[in-house]
Amino acid sequence: MKKLTQLMKNQRGLTLIELLAVVVILGIIAAIAVPSIGGIIDNTKKDAHIANAEQMVSSARLAQASGVNEEDNEGSTTYTLEDLVSGNYLESPENPGASDEYGDDTQVVIERGADGDTTYTVTLTSENGNHITTEDNTATIEELRNNGRQYISVDGE
Repeated sequence: MKKLTQLMKNQRGLTLIELLAVVVILGIIAAIAVPSIGGIIDNTKKDAHIANAEQMVSSARLAQASGVNEEDNEGSTTYTLEDLVSGNYLESPENPGASDEYGDDTQVVIERGADGDTTYTVTLTSENGNHITTEDNTATIEELRNNGRQYISVDGE
């Protein structure tokens, strides 16, 4: 019995230094994790914009196969987001990470080259600005597929 009471008296808790060390370690982990998570969220939003552009191109191809819009004199056909949604080729896509919707200037331009190649150029706009950050605020679908994150702005600035 004496041994049991002696063992009970010898039990110690954590010292203040040990508690401080644990708090510092947790702070370091949080300082590393928070910016990483923010970057992952931004990349996810950029990927969602690229996926919306892909869906618009697929819908524009379907609308073109249905003969909805005629080619202009330069051999290109333009489909606005409104054309694709009202023709039931596409459901209205959500603008990732923003409260506003894609704007009236959101469109897909299909151009046929003399060599028979087809180029799909996408413009994504909203009230906050343009989501494609090239000089002319457009990008081909091939550019978006290959390295689209560098061309996409999440906040539209």
